[in-house]
Formats: sequence, C-alpha cells, structure tokens
Amino acid sequence: MGLLEKIFGNYSEKEIKRITPIVDKIEALSPEFEKLSEEELKHKTTEFKQRLSKGETLDQILPEAYAAVREAASRALGMRHFRVQLLGGIVMHQGRIAEMRTGEGKTLVATLSSYLNALEGKGVHVVTVNDYLAKRDSEWVTPLFEKLDMTVGVILNNMENDERREAYACDITYATNNELGFDYLRDNMVVREESMVQRELNFAIIDEVDSVLIDEARTPLIISGSGAKSTELYKIADTFVKTLKKGKILNEEEALNPLTKEEIQEEGDYILDEKAKSVTLTQEGVKKAEKFFHVDNLSDAENLEIQHHINNALKANYNMHLDQNYVVQNDEVMIVDEFTGRIMPGRRYSDGLHQAIEAKENVKVKKESKTLATVTFQNFFNKYKKKCGMTGTAKTEETEFRNIYGMDVVEIPTNRPVIRKDHHDVVYRTEAAKFRAVVKDIIACHEKHQPVLVGTITIDKSEQLSRMLKKEGIKHQVLNAKYHEQEAEIVSHAGELDAVTIATNMAGRGTDIKLEEGVAEIGGLKIIGTERHESRRIDNQLRGRSGRQGDPGESKFYISMEDELMRLFGSEKTMKLVDAMGLQEDEPIEAGMLTRAIENAQKKVEGNNFAIRKHLLEYDQVMNEQREIIYGERHRVLVGENLRESIVSMIGDVVDRYVDAYTAESEFSEEWDMAGLSESLGSIIPIGSIKVKEDTKENLTRDNLKDTLKKLAEKIYEMKEQEIGDAERMRELERVILLRVIDQKWMDHIDDMDQMRQGIGLHAYAQRDPLIEYKFAGYDMFEELSNNIQEDTLRMLYRVKLETETTRVQMIQPMFTNKDDTIQKKPKERKEAKIGRNDTCPCGSGKKYKNCCGKEE
Repeated sequence: MGLLEKIFGNYSEKEIKRITPIVDKIEALSPEFEKLSEEELKHKTTEFKQRLSKGETLDQILPEAYAAVREAASRALGMRHFRVQLLGGIVMHQGRIAEMRTGEGKTLVATLSSYLNALEGKGVHVVTVNDYLAKRDSEWVTPLFEKLDMTVGVILNNMENDERREAYACDITYATNNELGFDYLRDNMVVREESMVQRELNFAIIDEVDSVLIDEARTPLIISGSGAKSTELYKIADTFVKTLKKGKILNEEEALNPLTKEEIQEEGDYILDEKAKSVTLTQEGVKKAEKFFHVDNLSDAENLEIQHHINNALKANYNMHLDQNYVVQNDEVMIVDEFTGRIMPGRRYSDGLHQAIEAKENVKVKKESKTLATVTFQNFFNKYKKKCGMTGTAKTEETEFRNIYGMDVVEIPTNRPVIRKDHHDVVYRTEAAKFRAVVKDIIACHEKHQPVLVGTITIDKSEQLSRMLKKEGIKHQVLNAKYHEQEAEIVSHAGELDAVTIATNMAGRGTDIKLEEGVAEIGGLKIIGTERHESRRIDNQLRGRSGRQGDPGESKFYISMEDELMRLFGSEKTMKLVDAMGLQEDEPIEAGMLTRAIENAQKKVEGNNFAIRKHLLEYDQVMNEQREIIYGERHRVLVGENLRESIVSMIGDVVDRYVDAYTAESEFSEEWDMAGLSESLGSIIPIGSIKVKEDTKENLTRDNLKDTLKKLAEKIYEMKEQEIGDAERMRELERVILLRVIDQKWMDHIDDMDQMRQGIGLHAYAQRDPLIEYKFAGYDMFEELSNNIQEDTLRMLYRVKLETETTRVQMIQPMFTNKDDTIQKKPKERKEAKIGRNDTCPCGSGKKYKNCCGKEE
C-alpha cells in the first residue's frame, strides 16, 4: 500500500463508505418485508412500476426493491443476501464493476440489480461465459423471481428463433456473450421486422466481466457465408512450408542500430519471433517459394494470393499450437480461449488462418468464408444503455475498463476474512525439475488426503502432468477444453477428500468449490500453479478458487527459467544471475530475488496486450461508426417506414452527382458531354437520350438541367408504380430491394475495408500515421458505398417486373444460401492494359474510371 493510500484510504474503501448508508436502509426494511404475505410481496412489483411511471427513479426505490429481493431469496432459496452482497448489488446498479472474491455468491448478487432494472420493462441481460452457466443460473433464480411476479428466460446455442424471441421478451434473460452478439448481428440481416429476436439493448450484467470484455476482446464475432475460392492452395502452401528450415538473424543488434545501418544477415528459410508472435520468410525462403510455386517474383501484385497463403501456412505451422491455441474434435479445428482454456463454439479464425490450420492438421478444409457481418465485444457491449460487471479479478485491468468501457472497479470486502496461506513462488532452472517438484508436492498432499487443484497454462502441459501422476498411481481428474461439457461437474468435486484435479487455466470458472466435511481440518483446498500466466489476473483467479467464505486453504506457484514467460520476457540480468549461482537441477532458487523479475515480465506482457486491444479498437471504431449508420438506416427501412420520399431524394442525389460530373469541364452548356451523361445516368434511370434544343442552349443552366431531369425521372418512376399496380405493393418492393442492396454492398464494403486495413501499414514507411490514413480512406470508401447503394437501388426499382399477379417480384438471387457452390467462374481475360480505379476514364467523360465505365466491371 502506498503512502497516500495509508493516509487517505483507497478508492474502493471510500466508495464503500459512501454507499453503506443505503445498505443500512435495506437492512432496516427487513422486518417490514418479512411480514408481507406471498400476494403482498408479489404485488410490490406492480407498486414499484406504478411509482416509476409517476416520476420516481430507480435510485429512489432501490432500498425497497432490494429488500423485496432479499425477502424473496429467503423464501425461495433459503438464502438472505449478506451486507457485502448488498454492497455489490448497489455498485452494479450504478453501472460499475464489483470485484468480489470467488465463493462470495455473485449469482445471488446479480438478482438485486436484475430485478431493480427490470422494473422499467425494457429487459435485462445477464451475461455468462457458457451455456451451462446460463442454464444453471437461470433455473436457480427462477423461483426467486416468480415470488416477485417476474419472468426469466434463457438463450442457448441450439434454440430456434421463436424460442429466442420468447426468452428475450422475458423481464430477465440469461445468455452467453456469444449468443447475444450473434443475435444482434443476425437481427441486422433480417428482411422482416417480425424475424428479429432481440429487443433494445438496455442493461447488461456481465458475469466474469474480465473474461468477456478483456480476454475475448481481441477475437471479433463474425457471421460468414460460403466463399467461392478453391481450398486447394491451402494444402499446397502447407506442403511447402513443412519443407522449410527454421532460421535466425545473425546480426540483429547491428541491423537494428540506426547508427551502423548494417544489412540484415539471415540464415535458414524463416524467422520466428515468439515475442511478437510473427513468422516471416528469409531471402532464402523467398527464393524457395518462387521455385516451388513457379513464379519470377513473389512480391509482384499478381502473386499476392500465393503470398497470403504462405503467410497463413507459416502462422499455422509455427505460431499456432495444437492443444494450446486449438484442439481437433470430430474432424474439426476448434479454437481454445487462451485465457480460460474453454472451446469457443462457432468461432473461426478469419482471413484464411483457420483453413491453413485445417490443412496443417489434415482435416477437411472448409471454404474460405465471406464475412456477412462482424462486431467486436468492445463495440457490442458499448451499445447497451447501461452495463455493469462482476468478477473475482478486475483491479489489475482497471485502466482498460475505465478507458474503453467507462466502468470503474470497486473492491467489495469478503463476508468473512480470507485465511488462505499464499506461499512464495518456487523457481527451478528446468521445466523437468519443476514438474518433478509439483508431483512430489501432490503426493505429499495426497498422503494426508488434502484435495489439490493444479492449474496449467496449456492442454498439453495438463496431459503431461496427468501421465506423470498415472506413473505414481495417483487417481486424478483432468479438466481442459477437451472435456468442456463436464467441466462444472468435475470442478465442483475438487474440494473433496483425496481429490486431485488438473485444470487448464480457469476451466470450470463460475462453479463454486465447496469443501467436504473433514477437509478444513487438514488445511483446506491446496492450489498449485505450474506456471505463471502472462496476466497476473489469471494467476489471482486460480488462487481465488481456494479460501472461499473464510475456508482454510493454501496456494503455491512452481516456475522454471524455461517457462515461456521467463524465456521471452525475463531480463538477461536475471538469467545470468541464475546461471552464476550454479545450483543443481532439482535445487530450487530462492524466489524472493525473482519475485520482482516475474512481476515485471507479467506487467510487460499485460502492457503489450492492452496496446494490441486498444489498437484494434481504434481501427474498429472506424467500422463501428459506419456500422451504426448502415444498421440505423437498415432498421428504418425494416420497420416499414414509407420510403417514397427517400427514393425521390435518392433520385435527386444521383441526378445532381451525374450532372455535376458531366458538366464540370465548362460553364457553357454547348460544351457539356450530354452523350456521356445520357449513357451513364441512363444505365441507372431509363431517361433515354438527353437532347437540348438549339434555341434553349444559351439559357440552359446546370440547375435547370438538374430540375428537368429530376422531374422526368420522377415521372418515369410514377409510371413504374402504375405498372406495378398499386402504391402499397410499390412500397413493399422499395423496402425489400433497398434492404437487399444495403446488405450486398455492406458485405462487399467489409471485405474492401479489411483488405485496405491489411495494406495500410505500408504508410508507416512513408512517415504517415497508418490509422489517420485508414480513417481518411475509410471515409472515402463509405461515401462511395452510400453512392453505390443509391444507384443500385434505383437501377433495380426502375427495372423491376412482376412475375405474376401476386406480389412476387423478379429480383436478384437471395444473398444468404447454404448451397456449397463449387462451380468456379472462368476468370475474365483482360486484353488491354489495366486502368486504375482513380485514373481518368478513357471514354472522355472526365470522370474517374471507378465512377464511370469502371462501374460495370
């Protein structure tokens, strides 16, 4: 504790002091609420809703509402919220994060702010990290909420839309972050309002908030459609990279020194940078690639696809590890969350990396997908009107929570003092010596029947330890991403006599470990960490599994100088010091001297990871602003707003744009390119040939021409409406066609932005900020997207024809299909030199090629 904290007290203590009087009010109401009959307690909900409708605020009715929940919990569950749980409930209602230790009853705490905020009738989402917890928690709290006349729903992965809609219509809905995010994206792809499942995003209570908003923030949610590219190149690239030899830079210090400016000297075929998690070909590797793929220059623009596949194959083979980053189940590559050890169903690495891993593991390579919709968790949860969170560990990431989500962290005191013994780390020179010491410690605990929970960082390390324990005849349970479904069941027994449980990171998180009778007397649950995680928070979570509600317990971490954290981020000074000590392999190093080195290494990685997430968010913010505009426009169309005026406005915009483009060269009408204007504008609006009478040319202004063309276009549109039959039918056509065009163009735009982002880094070489360049380019591309939406919508509306007397319409093919279309289109052969999109169009219009003849390509 720092000097200032000693004098003034820390932030959390001050906040707790501020809200303690509210807790006193809630507790003082207990006798009054205990006297209520079942009907009177149930009627409280109606009373609270009436008071809100008359102008009272949620803050004003909080003490009574929380007293009602407390009484309902006592009657339905036999549990009454402790004072510290009431504190947590108040902090969460305020839109903040309550840091509460494991075993402090966070599931019960969530019922307080859920109930209070559900009184507004706009819905509350309680977010959990997996389907099992969503189902378990929703079932557990339902009897409590029934006492208060509130409905509870749950969203599970295998549910149909009607079930989802029903669950979202409930007062309180339990769901995983994945399901909520995917439903949000799917709702913004439907063509009828009644197909939507969610209501507005009102209030989210996020359980394990650090896992959801920090750990998973780097992997966006993506809804994909099948692409048309062949998968053969993935297998060929994989075959190639498997022939390569690992190399290194021979003169790294000199090459990086700006004073010496030495050329990089390399050996081998590729360089792996484990810190940066990057892998690149050497010059020798490039030569081998050119020979293997029969190309003269790998850097040529026409070889970009080969380059892209080689890069992904390199990443897949040398950066992505089986049973660490992913597992293979049922002939399918499944991503493992690196922080929780859980499988992430429905998630795939983007940009072809997933296919490269499939090729590496020799499973069926799925077609490279086309992104239909995507959102990051940062941007998705920031869409909620209000959000709050709870977790056992958030303080180390408080800066990120404040900066990105606008949420502060308040540490809630434990109901009973924590008496767990946290031992100093034990450090060994080699990994082999470390694991021998871990096994020895497990055997010692087992001999006195003390339960042990062992945390490992990767699946393969948990299986290695399992093999060692089998040799010693120690019965144990392995809990990792491969046994995801049984994780809660397995971990719930970890506090029983003789239990030895090996868990990957925080698998089983969210499940309470209760001690069996007799365990407290032999020291409680012992936690053994086999490695320090790159995030201190994950280590704290592992420790926190022991010592719940004043239980005894102990924790100890075993580390080796060969562990990834120490190898990559430990200082050279530390390594030299350890070498100089000349200890035997099985002799532990005094940890006191290494504690600071370990913590500094962790802080370094945490800083790196925060910078990566912040960087991603800055780039995604550009897309997010555009997504908000597109989804907002789409929703306006979806809810059946009359689009007649919007179509007329589009006609005006398009006419203005084309007239300006074809009359820009001169102020004299006789010099305007009327033939070009007729042809280009006519491809959108069937206006015919524009001819100006000789005697009117002199007085013709740009504005006159625009007005004439707009009137003509509107007249033709009215004729189209008469041809269709009635106004109502035309309004429906406008709605369906506009939605289809928005969706198609938005999907193409996502792809274009993604490709542009990948190449934008080159601007750094020209001393320009890539993010600024990305924003400018993104703005231009979005303007082009808006123009294209207008033009394609009009083009289709002017040419739409009825198939029959019914409202069916001859339109474009549906966008979304499950058909695996393997027929490849023959590439278009170009006979003349390629014209750049921003070059002047050769037709003589004076416009950019992309806005003229290039549109039809």
